[in-house]
Amino acid sequence: MENAAATAADRASPRHPPHRADRPAATAATGPHDASPGKRRVMSSRLPGFYRLPVHQRQDVLAEAVGLSPADHAALASETPLDLAQADLMIENAVGIFALPYGVAVNFLVNGRDYLVPMVTEEPSIVAAASFAARLVRDCGGIEAEAEPSLMTGQIHVIDLADAEAAAVRVRQAAPRLVETARALQPRMTARGCGAREVTATALPDGTLLVHLVADVGDAMGANAVNTLVEAMAPHIVNVTGGTANIRIVSNLADRRLARARTTIPQELLRTRERTGDDVARRIARACDLATHSPHRAATHNKGIMNGVDSVALATGQDWRAIEAGAHAYAAHAGTYLPLATWRYGDGYLHGRIELPLAVGTVGARISNSPRAGLSLRLLGVAGARELAAVMAAVGLAQNLAALRALADEGIQHGHMALHLRTENHPSPAPSRPEPHPAAP
Repeated sequence: MENAAATAADRASPRHPPHRADRPAATAATGPHDASPGKRRVMSSRLPGFYRLPVHQRQDVLAEAVGLSPADHAALASETPLDLAQADLMIENAVGIFALPYGVAVNFLVNGRDYLVPMVTEEPSIVAAASFAARLVRDCGGIEAEAEPSLMTGQIHVIDLADAEAAAVRVRQAAPRLVETARALQPRMTARGCGAREVTATALPDGTLLVHLVADVGDAMGANAVNTLVEAMAPHIVNVTGGTANIRIVSNLADRRLARARTTIPQELLRTRERTGDDVARRIARACDLATHSPHRAATHNKGIMNGVDSVALATGQDWRAIEAGAHAYAAHAGTYLPLATWRYGDGYLHGRIELPLAVGTVGARISNSPRAGLSLRLLGVAGARELAAVMAAVGLAQNLAALRALADEGIQHGHMALHLRTENHPSPAPSRPEPHPAAP
C-alpha cells in the first residue's frame, strides 16, 4: 500500500495565502463526440469539515452541492446499489452482491473547475490522501490536465506467410482502401465523427505479420467496438497478405490515448511540523529519482498512483483491469520500468507531471448496467471520456503527491494506520441511516 499520512480529507491545510505559479492555463480537451451525462450546477469542491459529518449529512451536502435529482439522491443513500437480478445478467453463476465503500474526494480544482470525485475502494486513507493533496495544490492554482483523442488499437496477427516483409508492403499500399472498408463496417461510429483512422503493418522476426488498426471510439472505452472491427477486417487483411488470420483483439496498451496532468507547488506549502518546505520538496524529488533507478521502488510508486486512478475507475464503471494493464505496460515502454509520475525541484518550486494511457468511457453497456456508475458520472459532471480521463490523471498525480509528501516526512504508516484502526475499533458499526431519508421514495 502507498497512501499519504493525511488523517482526514481536509484536516491539514497549507499555512500560506494562495499563490499561483506563472504557467499557462489549460482546459480539458473533450472533443466533438462528447455528450453531457446531465446538468451540473456551478459549485465549489472545497467542503471544510465534510469528513466530520455523519454519512447521511454528507449525502445531503453532496446532493446540494452538485444538484442531484431526488432519484439520484435516493440512489446515493440506498444500501442496495445493484439488484441481484441485474447482477445475474452481468456475469455467469451469480450468487450475490459484493459491496465496497463509495466515497468522495473533495477539494479538486482541475483546469480551473471544481470536481467532487467519486472513489470506490476498501483501503483506508486513499480518499483522505487524494483530498489532502488536492487541498494543497488548490492554493497554487490546482492541477492542469488534458487527454488525447480516444484512439484505440486493434491487432490482427497473420501467420502462414511466404514472405512477411512483402506482405507488410502490400498492407501499407492498401492501407487507404482498408481504412475506408473499416469505416464502412461501422457506419454509425463514422457518422459520429469516429471510426477507423489508420492501418499499419510490421513484419515480425518469426516470419509472421502484425497489423494494427487504429480507430477513434469517441466516448466509449472501445474494446467491444475494436474487437468487432478487427474480426470483421481479418478476411480483408488475409486477401491482401495471402496468409492466415490468427488472433484478432484490442490492445490494452492504449498509447494513442494518453492523459496528462501537471502542477507546480511553491516549496513553502509543503512544510510540515518537522521539516521545512525546502527539505520536503528536495526529499520528494530525490524519492522520484529513486523510482527512475529502481524498478522495485517504481512498482510501489506507480501502485500509489493507481490507488487513486482505480478508485475512480471503479466508481464510474470502467474496466480497471485494462487500465492497470495499460498503465504498467506504458511504464515499461522505454525498455525499463519507470515511474508514471515525476517530480523535480528548482527555484523554490516543486514541479509534478504524470502521463499514462487511460482508456475510459462515459457511454456503453458497462455504464448503463451499473446504476452507481451513471450516478458517479453525473456527480462528476464530465462532458465525455476525454474529460473523465483528464480528471483521473489529476487524481493519480494528487495521490502520488500525498504519498511522497508523507514518505518524505514521517512515513505513511502513521496516518494510514490511524484510519485503519477505525475499522478494527468498530468491527460491527451501527446502521448509518436508521430512518428513511426524506428524499427517498
